Parts: sequence; C-alpha cells; structure tokens
Amino acid sequence: MDDLDPEVVLGMAAQAPDGIVITDREGLIRYWNQGAERIFGYPAAEVEGVSLDVIIPEKHRQRHWDGYRTAMEKGTSRYGADDLLAVPALAADGRKLSIEFSVVLLPASDGGGGHVGAVIRDVTARRAQEKEIRRRLLEAAPERAGA
Repeated sequence: MDDLDPEVVLGMAAQAPDGIVITDREGLIRYWNQGAERIFGYPAAEVEGVSLDVIIPEKHRQRHWDGYRTAMEKGTSRYGADDLLAVPALAADGRKLSIEFSVVLLPASDGGGGHVGAVIRDVTARRAQEKEIRRRLLEAAPERAGA
C-alpha cells in the first residue's frame, strides 16, 4: 500500500456511501463527505465549521458534550474499535433518524484529543422494520397463549 496515492484515499472517503464526519476539539464539523450529505440532508458547505448540535437531538446534547469534553481532555475514548454506537439523530428537514457509527479519537500533540472521526450509517428503515416485527410478535402472542 506504500504506492497508494493519498488523493485516491481522500477521493474514496469523499464519495463513500457511509457518512464520514470529522470534528475538531470544540466539536465543530471540519469534514463532511457525500455520505453525510445524503444521510443528514446538509451540504458540506452549510455545516463545515458548525457545531454537531445540528444533528444531535436537544435532549441528548448535554450527555454527548459531557462525554466529548472528557474524551478531548484525556485524549482517550471509552469506545473502542469493536464498539458500534447507536443513537438518534436529526436530519436537515427535522426528521428523526436512527444512526449507527464507529468513532476514532485522533490525538493532538499535547496528548489530549485533537479531532474525532466517525463513520456513520443511517439505520432508520431497519429500526422501523424491527419495531414493526416486535409489534406483530406482541400482537400474536396472546393468540398463541390461548390456543
């Protein structure tokens, strides 16, 4: 892979179907690929330099920022390579989304956190299907119990 041009890697990241988002130490969006544009409905130019609050539901913001600040101070995240986080999110049009993502803390030279990278997938449709299946199973359960 030594001969792989970094521009090829950047081009792949830019066009990836999953959202790739990088934020700085303050939680401002510094990179937003085409996948993130598709998932959230915001063009990159509209969110670059803007707080992640644009996609975090208000009732989840305090918990998010508490964890974010701790990770930036310590330079480590409690989430590892095997962790896939599932959280609610907001789209530009106000729709509620279900997303799953992995997170990478990119350290700064001072030992703290410098940037956070996330690879994000919209799982809203799958979650709706799962919810419908659970609903149907619960409806069918009393029928089976009485048979």
